[in-house]
Amino acid sequence: MIHVREFERPPRPLRLWASEVSTGLSFAALREEWTDLLRASAAGPFLSWAWLYPWWRRVAPQVQPRVLVARDEAGKLVGVLPLGESQERRSGVPVTRWGFLGDSWVGSDYLEVLAPRGRERELTGFFAEQLAEKARRFDVLELLDLPRGSPLGEEVLARLASGALRADRAPRAVCPLVKIEGDFEAYLRSVGRSDNLSRRKRWVVAQPGFALERVEEPRAAALALTEFFRLHALRWEKDGGSQGIQGPALRSFHRDATALLAKDGMLRLYTLRLGARAVASVYGIVLGDRFYYYQSGYDPEYARRSVGLVLLGETLADAFRERRVAFELLRGSEPYKFEWANDRRETEAVRVVRRTAGGAAWLATTDGVKAVKAAVRHALGDARWARLQRWRRARRRG
Repeated sequence: MIHVREFERPPRPLRLWASEVSTGLSFAALREEWTDLLRASAAGPFLSWAWLYPWWRRVAPQVQPRVLVARDEAGKLVGVLPLGESQERRSGVPVTRWGFLGDSWVGSDYLEVLAPRGRERELTGFFAEQLAEKARRFDVLELLDLPRGSPLGEEVLARLASGALRADRAPRAVCPLVKIEGDFEAYLRSVGRSDNLSRRKRWVVAQPGFALERVEEPRAAALALTEFFRLHALRWEKDGGSQGIQGPALRSFHRDATALLAKDGMLRLYTLRLGARAVASVYGIVLGDRFYYYQSGYDPEYARRSVGLVLLGETLADAFRERRVAFELLRGSEPYKFEWANDRRETEAVRVVRRTAGGAAWLATTDGVKAVKAAVRHALGDARWARLQRWRRARRRG
């Protein structure tokens, strides 16, 4: 007997249609489709519309959107590469740079192609081909904070490296994380945190008016965020101010982003109170099976009581209870992150500098600035370099 399936042909690959979103109105109109695609992907929250659109509006309105979009034959959005174009002058020479939206000031880790699970490689190749076709429109393509080993870097270099002044990939940041397995108490014992956390927590819980709040809803987010801003600023005051959240533009960004993240069910703002006073705060984001520990703050008056450590522990315990697979501590070399972490991820940068006047000017000035910084740091030593950085942050605040 001959079975019909023996004559069936393999499914025909779906044809993809490319377009470029380059206006604020068309960028805004993508919200619903983009969010649906995010939920069908394995991507992190820093590729969400709720994060990148407020970044463009509040932090970098001078950047021209160059959002590359892929649709299938039915018109469904199946891929996004969220890029932007910036114009600058280097040594008097105009330079056009393309890079990720969200790649400055707000600590966006794991930027890459947004695609449905299982179709990442296909969409990455498609967008790399689009970039190769558009290469004459930029002097520099700088893709910062890709996950290390991302296929996008590989595909871009394969298509654009030939004839470039420079085309390379370089390490960017280490991102510690907690791989969530088993129960919370067993994890604490494995990283040697159990006794210390228990002791600190006992004191905190015994205080009059102890309360732990978790905010997810848009209506409550604004007040919780205001408390977070205050505590974050207090924590960094002695170090010259925060590098991560500084100035009205960044605060406006976070107000917009947290409101949108809350509407999409992704926001987690934790506040630890003693009496009527908020003494510690955590700004977190959840997506899929991961928790992203974005920022924190605490009142230095309670530093000896480790209120920040206690709240971090409670936040992490929540992630265990909700059966997340990872608690992402994100970029940063702060020692406490490595004390909690049992795993790590890394990010990288991929740069293609084209053989143009703008490319040559960008390369010469970038290399020059790096060389000067390295020489100054070497001459000062680490301690004096750190003091200089604190002074610079304080001056920017002032």
